[in-house]
Amino acid sequence: MELTDICPLSEWEALENKIFERFNFQGSVFNPEGIRITQVKNWSNDLCPAIKATEKGQSYICSVAHMNMTAIAKNTRATVEEECDAGFTKIVVPIFHGDEFLGVAGGCGLVAADGEADTFAVTKIAGIEETKVEKLAENLPEISAEDLSAARSFIENEVDRLLSAAR
Repeated sequence: MELTDICPLSEWEALENKIFERFNFQGSVFNPEGIRITQVKNWSNDLCPAIKATEKGQSYICSVAHMNMTAIAKNTRATVEEECDAGFTKIVVPIFHGDEFLGVAGGCGLVAADGEADTFAVTKIAGIEETKVEKLAENLPEISAEDLSAARSFIENEVDRLLSAAR
């Protein structure tokens, strides 16, 4: 079974857009292999697209965080909130149909209200010039603990709603 067997791709795209519109998170839905199922691009900040535009940034910052968090979410069947190596908050909500793991939904790209981007790590890992990273990191959007909790609940509820509609 695949995510598009639960509901059409347009419903997953709508979820990604709702996550962005309500919380400014770059909403994403991934299959079990860690591949995004849509082409929606809602960037939460200016630094993330620069990171993802480099092979090392995509592979060693974005993908590593995503795959580790997805493995935890799959094994625990629970939502995971962590930071990637760039310092951005990421939420991963597991999607199960019965006992079958179908993927995850979530968001990323915001800095915790008491945190900051790790521009040194971005420069070293992604190989982006330090002055460019510093410039892109000047006005990063933040998320409060309360808004993070609300985003988590929203994504979990939306996933439950989509799964319930498929039953």
